[in-house]
Amino acid sequence: MIIGIDASNIRAGGGVTHLVELLKAANPSLHQFDKVVVWGGTDTLGKIDDRSWLDKAYEPLLNHSLLHRAFWQTFRLKKLLKQASCDILFVPGGIDLSGFYPVLSMSQNLLPFEPKEILRYFGLSNMLRLLVIRIAQINTFKKSQGVVFLTLFARDAVLKATGKLKCKNLIIPHGVSSKFFIPPHQHVKPVKFTFDRPCKILYVSIIELYKHHSYVVEAVAKLRSLGIPVVLELIGPPGRGINKLYKAINTFDSNREFVFYKGAIPYEQLHSLYASTDIGLFASSCETFGMILLEMMSAGLPIACSNRSAIPEISANAAIYFDPDSPDSIAAALFELINSPQLQEKLSLLSFQRAQQYSWEKCADMTFGFLSQTAADNLYK
Repeated sequence: MIIGIDASNIRAGGGVTHLVELLKAANPSLHQFDKVVVWGGTDTLGKIDDRSWLDKAYEPLLNHSLLHRAFWQTFRLKKLLKQASCDILFVPGGIDLSGFYPVLSMSQNLLPFEPKEILRYFGLSNMLRLLVIRIAQINTFKKSQGVVFLTLFARDAVLKATGKLKCKNLIIPHGVSSKFFIPPHQHVKPVKFTFDRPCKILYVSIIELYKHHSYVVEAVAKLRSLGIPVVLELIGPPGRGINKLYKAINTFDSNREFVFYKGAIPYEQLHSLYASTDIGLFASSCETFGMILLEMMSAGLPIACSNRSAIPEISANAAIYFDPDSPDSIAAALFELINSPQLQEKLSLLSFQRAQQYSWEKCADMTFGFLSQTAADNLYK
């Protein structure tokens, strides 16, 4: 059998990481697949490793706007799938306009299904964009012959909008690369933080409104005002929350003494960044999964994180929680963690242990198994 993968809407962030790592860990022959064809743009295909069974099919239209990609999906993809003799189409981007059959789709974007989070985005264009994505994903999931969800929370949130799906759905969590694993005894050591050796807090995320960077900056400023030696390092590409972040930095750290926004860094460098960090922080209020959170856990970092969305499902008892809409709550959680070496060591160990439940090999095996089952179930329909 042959799998076709539509990577037209996989262009950045966790979606690209998932596709790259999934294909790196996959062994399609175990599930009766001889070949995998991936259609994508230059950047996405360039990140995927070559495999003897993998055909990376470049499509120029996929380097362009959403309208170009929608046109390609609607008028080109079905023909390409038939030419490649594909037995099933996998849509990790969650939107399919091809009309091909059968389709296994995947839910990786929870924002269109969280009304409270959508309200953070003012302006007609932003609202309209999220509404269009919501409608397109609902239609795709309803038409699919199988749907992959990443967490129970995400599945329940989507099913509130779609109603009960006729097709089978399966929860398949993302994995984490072995390069991120750092045993706690090699990483966390009791340290008396001083202003010469401050506590380094790391937050890795795109700068979006639902990531609450401005509240994190305010929380760290509150700690500094109490005489607590702490610095905040922010890593991630600019998004729709960038102006709010810069405003917060100018308000609370105009001299750039303790908040350092460094922009995006390559995925390949993240593991070394975690290794030089004291505390991991994750303040999102809308997450389908939380891959960055899992990477920090595998690095054995003691973590303070949001109590919203799918985050507690991933970190469970391996983190200290806060309300991401409250700078006071964020500051209180960090204060407790910074001032308790025992809590740091406890959470570090729990994080490391829990992260070991996740692997890309397991994710790939479950995904390709679901693809094989879905293709077989719909072979003669």
